[in-house]
Order: sequence, then structure tokens, then C-alpha cells
Amino acid sequence: MTAPTLETPAAEHPYWRRNLVVATAGAFTTIVAMTLLVPFLPVFVRELGVESDAAVVRWSGIAYGACFLTAALTAPLWGRLGDRFGRKSMLVRASLGMSVAISLLGFVQTVDQLVAVRLLVGVLGGYASGATILVAAQTPSDRSAWALGIVSSGVLAGNVVGPLVGGFVPAWVGVRPTFLVAGGLIFLAFLATLFLLREDRQVTRAPRTRERRRSGVWAQVDHRGAVLVLLATSSLLLLATMSIEPVVTVYVSDLGQRTHAAGVAGILLALTSVGSILAAPRVGRFADRVGHVRVVVGCLLAAGLLAFVQAVVTNVVELGVARVLLGVSLGGLLPSVTAAVRHLAPPDAVGGLLGYGVSAQYVGQVAGPVLGGIVAAQLGLRSVFVATGVVLLAAGALNLVALRRAEAPAPAVGAPPTVPA
Repeated sequence: MTAPTLETPAAEHPYWRRNLVVATAGAFTTIVAMTLLVPFLPVFVRELGVESDAAVVRWSGIAYGACFLTAALTAPLWGRLGDRFGRKSMLVRASLGMSVAISLLGFVQTVDQLVAVRLLVGVLGGYASGATILVAAQTPSDRSAWALGIVSSGVLAGNVVGPLVGGFVPAWVGVRPTFLVAGGLIFLAFLATLFLLREDRQVTRAPRTRERRRSGVWAQVDHRGAVLVLLATSSLLLLATMSIEPVVTVYVSDLGQRTHAAGVAGILLALTSVGSILAAPRVGRFADRVGHVRVVVGCLLAAGLLAFVQAVVTNVVELGVARVLLGVSLGGLLPSVTAAVRHLAPPDAVGGLLGYGVSAQYVGQVAGPVLGGIVAAQLGLRSVFVATGVVLLAAGALNLVALRRAEAPAPAVGAPPTVPA
């Protein structure tokens, strides 16, 4: 079953290949800079006058999660503004704003100021999500999931490299100068975006009727039920995968790896990301051939089963193998979900609709660790993996229902196109 053609052909986006390279490099650079602070954030919080260990952990969590809160609230707004004024302008805004805000972190004097600036980072940021929206809008329909997989690999690689680099940069230049280094990295992304990324404004700004301008993004969507399923899938996917991360270190110790448990846990998490990095473009290319929702269903079912496997492993080696396979199954999920949403979005509402998808992902990213910790405390460590498997299988079943409806007998001539399988 073919998807409705809501974007112009590749010939009308002559720079989509170059823009894919620039956007992926920019997303990688900004994510590296954003995640540099992860290893030394508790150290910096203590330097700001917080003394007790409990308070350091609490304030570190608040400061780290603050930017996700404001990013989730503002993502739909930036997406809609990108639809109106050009998506390149949103990437320029995000990279310059993040460069300034991250640099300001090096000058805060209290933990309250730290949280305030982190909130500002979330408001001004969003380069990676903006890059995803631009690539989704410009790439030819038959290569969209592959291209989104490339961007996703850049983001995942940044999430791996950032904390690794952040582990030793403060020892070289100091904690506060590290924020200036991070701001400088993002400024490089700003320059590349400003001078190398090209956009045809006539293509980006599709004609809009007065009625469509008055209506919201949601009112322009024909297949709202299918889009809701995909947005819910984005949130459930992040919720399920992030719920595991807080308990991995304790689980490794419980499996008998008493020494260097934190280091082994870090390796296992990195292996998951490596699996996703390698799989994302390949799974995306496969999804472009056989249908995005079909691949989403298959990957969710595989990931759910692998979550159950992690609940019954008996040693760290078995856990490592399961984590790599989980990364492979997760690698193409978000690109395929994003590509499916893109096919259902009107041309002048792509950014706004994908902005809601970004918000849904942030909700899952914030809620996942909290719920995972609660389940582990109440029911035990292995129950977290079981609960994760149940959530992933439920999401797979939800998308399977949507796929079956899409494959129902074709509607009468003149009826709107069905969900892209």
C-alpha cells in the first residue's frame, strides 16, 4: 500500500542531500555539547554550595531534567513557526540560542541560577528535533525513513560521545570553562547551518488558505486516529526504554558483577546505542521499501520480547547480548514513526505535527526513569524489564490494529488516502 504524496518531488528540493549532512553533523555536535555535563554535573552542583549527598543528587536531577520540560512545552511552537518562516531559520535560532545559553552555565553562582539557565536551554534549544523536521520535510518520500535513520544515528552517537568526552575535559580546562567549550562547539554548528544549509522558501512555505491559517495544526490532519497512535508510540517507546536505564547498574551488581558495576553498566548502555546507530539507517531503508508501520510493528514486538529476555538472564554477558539486540530493534523505530507521521501531515503542517511528536518523546523520556524507579522499588529489579516488555508489546499491538485498518479494502474513489503501511 502506498502512502499519500504530500511533499514535492526530490527535484524541487535540490539540496536535500547536502542538508542531510549538515543537519546530521549539527545534531551530533549539539548533542555532544549538551551531554558533556552529564558526568560532572553533580560535582558542579556541589561547587555551587550544595553539601549533602541527597541534596546533590536531587538538584542534579532537577537541573538535568529542567531543559526537557521547557523543550517539551515549546517544541510544537517552534515546529509551527518553522512551517511559516522556514525550517532553516529555526535551526539557526536553536544553534545560536543554545550556544549562548550553554556558555552562560559557566557563569552561574547558585544552584537556582543553574536550574533557571537549564530551563532557558530548553526554551532556546531543539536543534536535533529541528533537524529531524527539516530532513523529514525535504527528503523524497521513498527515502525518508533512511534519511531520518541517518539523523537518528548522529543523535545517538552524540549521546555516546558527549558523556565520554565530558569525563575528562573538565580535568583539562576546569569545570566552568567546559561550558564555554560546549558553547563553542554549538557555535560551530550555528556557522555551518547559517552558511552551508540551503532551503527553498517557496517549497517550505506552501500556500495556505485563510481557513487553514485560522485552524490549528490538528484540524488540518485527515487521519487523526492514526497520527495519535504514532505519537503515543513515540512516548511509550521512550518511556519503556528510559525506565530501564536507572536500574542497569544495580542489576549488573545483582547478576554478580560486584566490582566496577557502574563501568560495566555504562558499557552495556553504550552497546545498546551502538546497536541503534548501526541499525537505524539500514532499518530505515528497509522501512522505505516495505512500509513504515509494518517495520514499527515488527521492531516493537522484537524489542518487547528482548525486554523479557533481559528479565531472565543469569550473567552480564547474556545481558550484554540482549542489550545489543535491543539496540538493533530500537534503532529504526523513531525514524520509521517520524516518517509515517510525515506522510500523514499536510505540507504546511509538517513542523507543527512533528513538534507534537518531539513533545511526546520528551514526556516519555522524563516519565520513564521515574516510573522505572518506582516499579523497581515496589516489585523488584527484574519486574522493570517485564513491565517494559509489556509496554512495548502493547504499543506493537496498537500499531498492528492501525496497520490492519490501513490494509482494509480500499475506500471509494475520491476518498482520502489511507495510513502508510
